[in-house]
Amino acid sequence: MALFKKRTAGKPGEWYYCLQHKRVEEGPDCPAKDRFGPYASRQEAERAMETAAERNAEWETDPRWHDKPADPPAN
Repeated sequence: MALFKKRTAGKPGEWYYCLQHKRVEEGPDCPAKDRFGPYASRQEAERAMETAAERNAEWETDPRWHDKPADPPAN
């Protein structure tokens, strides 16, 4: 058991969006698994969920990322 809990030190000017608390944070206050970032500005971090949705939509409609449909089984 560790005596001290390791905490990630935040850097001024790095912005993150916390997925657990649903808020913008300067410097990483929450674990990496619970955040998006770093972003260069607070405004970019505030748009994190919108940016993720846009990127997901692009990926879902990009034919390079989808397998070709399988041929139907022969009877």
